Order: sequence, then C-alpha cells, then structure tokens
Amino acid sequence: MCGIFACHHHPDVEGFKPQALKLSKEIRHRGPDWSGNVICNDTILCHERLSIVGIDSGAQPLTNEDDSLILAVNGEIYNHRILRKKYLSETKFKTASDCEVILHLYPEHDINTPKLLDGMFSFVLYDKKKDRTIAARDPIGITTFYVGWNSQQPKSVYFASELKCLHPVCDKIESFPPGHIYDSATGKFTRYFEPTWWDGSKVPTGPVDYKAIRKTLEKSVRKRLMAEVPYGVLLSGGLDSSLVASIAARETLRLKKFAVEAPGASLKEANGTQSHLEIPHTLVGIDDEDELSTVTALPELHSFSIGLPDAPDHKAAREVAKFLGTVHHDFTFTIQEGIDALHDVIYHLETYDVTTIRASTPMYLLSRKIKALGVKMVLSGEGSDEIYGGYLYFKNAPSKEEFHAETVKRIKNLHLADCLRANKSTSAWGVEARVPFLDKEFLEVSMAIDPKEKLITSERIEKYILRKAFDTTDEPDVEPYLPSNILWRQKEQFSDGVGYGWIDALKDTAAAKVTDEQLAKPKQAWIDQGDVPDSKEAYWYRCMFDEIFPQQCAPTVMRWTPTWSKQTDPSGRAIDIHHAKYESAV
Repeated sequence: MCGIFACHHHPDVEGFKPQALKLSKEIRHRGPDWSGNVICNDTILCHERLSIVGIDSGAQPLTNEDDSLILAVNGEIYNHRILRKKYLSETKFKTASDCEVILHLYPEHDINTPKLLDGMFSFVLYDKKKDRTIAARDPIGITTFYVGWNSQQPKSVYFASELKCLHPVCDKIESFPPGHIYDSATGKFTRYFEPTWWDGSKVPTGPVDYKAIRKTLEKSVRKRLMAEVPYGVLLSGGLDSSLVASIAARETLRLKKFAVEAPGASLKEANGTQSHLEIPHTLVGIDDEDELSTVTALPELHSFSIGLPDAPDHKAAREVAKFLGTVHHDFTFTIQEGIDALHDVIYHLETYDVTTIRASTPMYLLSRKIKALGVKMVLSGEGSDEIYGGYLYFKNAPSKEEFHAETVKRIKNLHLADCLRANKSTSAWGVEARVPFLDKEFLEVSMAIDPKEKLITSERIEKYILRKAFDTTDEPDVEPYLPSNILWRQKEQFSDGVGYGWIDALKDTAAAKVTDEQLAKPKQAWIDQGDVPDSKEAYWYRCMFDEIFPQQCAPTVMRWTPTWSKQTDPSGRAIDIHHAKYESAV
C-alpha cells in the first residue's frame, strides 16, 4: 500500500508545504520506499510509495507528457495492460507503473475513468488547465481513504489515506465513500459503481453456477499475483484463506511451466532448502487477453499464519500448507504481547470497534514478521463471509430476503470493518494485502444467486455453495483443492481462530481497567455522538482511541455487531450453533 495526502485550493499552499510534508510523513509506514510531492497553482499532492509494480520507474506523483495532469494513487490496477492495449495504444507512457493509465484515460473519460478500472485504488488527480481536482475510491473501499474540510478555509478540500494526516488541519472528516468520485468543479460525490446487486431490497433469483463461482475466483486470484516483488498468502486454516492459498499455489505451479531465469538471479537452492526468500525469479504467464505478463515470484509459494500456541486455526493452517506444499511460516504470539500492542494497533487502525481491534492485533503482529522476511505483498481472504452470509449469526435470518439485504449491507460496510483491518494492519509495516473475494466479476456472479441457496440450515453449513464449488469429489480428473475436513470445516472468526484465550484475556483485562461506575457514566461527547460503549472492553478501546485522535475522527468509526441476535459480543462463539459457544449465548 502507498499513502496519499493532498489539498485542493489551499489559501497559502507554499507556506503550507512544510506542514503538508510533515503530515504526509505520518503515513510513511504505508510507503517506505520513496516520497514525492508536487505543487501546482494552489493545490498540493504528496505521496509515500510502496513499490510493487514498475518498481524502477513508478515514483509518484505521476504526470502526463506536458505536466498538465498530476496524479497520486494508492493501489493496484490489475487490468492496466488491457487498458493500454484497448484505449491507449498510441499513448506515450513515462513509466511502467500500472497506475499511470489513470492519467491517460482521464482526458477522454473524465469522471467515468474509475468505471474502466479493475483493481483496488484511491487517487487524487489535479487538472492544471481546468484548475480542477477529482478523487476516487475503489468500488468496495479496499484501500482506506478520507476527505476533510477546514471551516476557516471554505474553498479547501483535503484527502488522505489515513485520519492521522487530516485531523491536525480539518475540523470535519468523513470516510470517502467507496465506489464514488469527487469533482471539485461541482463539489459533489458521484457514485460510479452501479452493480446489479447494489439495491439490497431487490432479491436475485439466479441459479447456482458452481463452475462460474470457481472460474471467477480463480481468475481473481490470478489477477492479484501481478507483482515484481516477493509475495505470499495469509493462511489462517479457515475456508476462505485456504481457498485463496490453494488457487495461488496452483497458479504458481502453472506459471513455473513458463519460468525463465531473471538476469543475474540465482535459482540455486540455499543450504539445500527452497524456503529462503532471497532467490526470486521471473515467471512468464498469459493474462486474460492472451498477452504475456510477468510476475517475480519465490521458488515456492510462502504462507503465513499466527495464533496463540493452542489456537484452533494453527493445526488447520499447518495441514493446509502441507497439503498445498507451501513453505509455511507458523508464528505464535503471547497474550501479553497482544495486549502490549493494543495502543499501537488503535493508532494504525484508527478505530475503536471491538471486533476489528480483536482481529487486527494478531494480523498487525503477523505483518511485522512478514515484512521482516522480505515479503511486500500478500493475498488474504476477506469478503467471503459478507458475500455468502458466512457469519454464524446468519443462521437466524428470518427470510431469504432479509438474508440478502444483510449481505448487501455488510459488503457496503466492509470499508469500515474487514477491509479497514486488512489494509491498515498490513500497511502499518509496509505490506500490501490483496483480497480476491472482492473482485467485481466474482461479486457480480455471487450476488446474482438466489439467497435461498445461501441460507444456513441443519443440512447446509454456512457458505455451502462456495464449498461445493471447490469440492472435486465427483471430478476424478481434477486434483482436490483442499482436504475435505478443511473444505467443510465450521467457521471461526479470525479473532476466535487465533486462540480462544485471546478474547477472554481482552475481556478480563478490560474488566480490571474499567469500573462499573465508569461504564455507567459515559463521556458526554460519546452521548452526543450517539455511540456509547456497551461493554468494558468497548469502553477501554474508546478511551485509547480518544487519547490519540480528536473528536472529529470518531464519526468515521462503525461498531460491528451481529444481527438477529440478543448478543452484542461479535465473537462467533456467542452464536448458539458454534461448537465451542459461550455459556451466555442465545
């Protein structure tokens, strides 16, 4: 992930530059490889770069041939080669960056430019000739992005990848809406992402197409292997990360058939093992338009997991890694290490949501280990539970109509929950997380299915049709994607899967730090905001958040709670069908 900070129409942009660079530095963890900035008229764009594609030539902000357009981007455009071929075959590019296509699409496609992009992105583009800024965010909000205003500067608009850049200069901050584009010429946000499933009240009636589910997810993973740096997969041992890892392992093997040795690279095994991360080589493959594409990969696919020593997911992750033949890195953390990291986690996450903090802490610790091993990009399994109703509380859905409406709601709010967690937990250490389940095509296929096929019943486990799509029992010529016991394993939410003792310890620690009297008398600011903590754990996190961030940041936070349940605790163990449920569960 990269980092963006920008201001359109600052009243004293030259005088503001030193502060702008200081604010941009606040997110250098997102982009430790290089920094850049451009001032044009009264607008400034700053960029902190994490180089994944076009590593030798893609420093930002990017400019067009006559420097009349200036662009700062955070993200990856997976279809950039296709866009170059289809729309920009006569265009002279300055770099090999996948993001440069945005610059050259804009003159013809204007605010429709994001519609052409297949990827995860946030960008700010300044048009010098029109004195105009446009900014956009990817359809689901995989990349974090915020917009802010200063009441003393009515013409100024600020943009940033994280809140910590904005609150020193903005007294009003909002999460930039996913799937939208902002135009300074009108001051309006326009939704460019218009999928068929957007209106959750319109219930789809399509049949299940297992082949389409499998094909589009495989295609999605293949796209996301676009990189020129070592990459890996996050492997919890649950269904979603295991499927992503399985497809990535198959794709790595397929690409090796076309492998060519990179100039100066050594493919010799070090000390008799292929687990070393310092011997990448270039793989040549074919993209979706029959064009050559290259990725720099490790001799073997590396997978990463973390948990307490007795974590439910540990054993499953090791089993999956052995089955797939990945080089597996199995890390543990102690409860005390997790608790000690909480303040830093909240600083990076910029949230006080209980379930996000619970799940992000192990991911934050794991990302540090991954970065230390030299890996800069990982695939992750976020999004599947929202699409297929995988959370165990979905069993209580009163009808297929409400089931579907809840999936749509959860997808729309991913940018405030799991996408935020995946993006900020990894980018805290300069690692980029990519999420294949949130591919536009895969979403379109999955959300067109009649929700009755997704319902959890006594005969059908959660995410049944996704599991069935990758069950090759009746396909003797197809190698299994996963062991059967993994493919059909019950859902563990990540904060549970890393070890049940983790959440229990957080609750116990919060109980020792927050008194009954404090919980009964929340701060007036919380009451005014209409977001009062409902547990000692939530109270504890909110206090830490308020120590770091001023009140204008709080409205950007959404607290995650299950629907159709009397339980407010987001743990999967609070749902009655979980095999290790809390005694207090409904």
